[in-house]
Amino acid sequence: MRRAGLGEGPGNYVASGYSAYEEENEHLQEGLRAKVSALKHLSIDIGTEVKYQNKMLEEMDSDFDSTGGLLGATIGRVKQLSRGSQTKLLCYMLLFCLFVFIVLYWFIRLR
Repeated sequence: MRRAGLGEGPGNYVASGYSAYEEENEHLQEGLRAKVSALKHLSIDIGTEVKYQNKMLEEMDSDFDSTGGLLGATIGRVKQLSRGSQTKLLCYMLLFCLFVFIVLYWFIRLR
């Protein structure tokens, strides 16, 4: 006696095996889709961070350039001061620095 739906016959076994492969493929596709989505979000976050870091580096570069210009001008003035005949001014600056150090030493000593 034959019962319907028991999978008798060669065609039914092939169809059930094909269905199992299809289910496994769909499951693997969903896993792959989730991983691709996670990688997409990660790459977007990395891109955003890179843009932010580049902006900060550009700002630092402009700050360093302006500071370098300021220091270059200051060093040029100091060189001009040391070369010139303004030794009297240089002597006054040295005496002032010495006075400040003596006063600071005196305050520290009293404490």
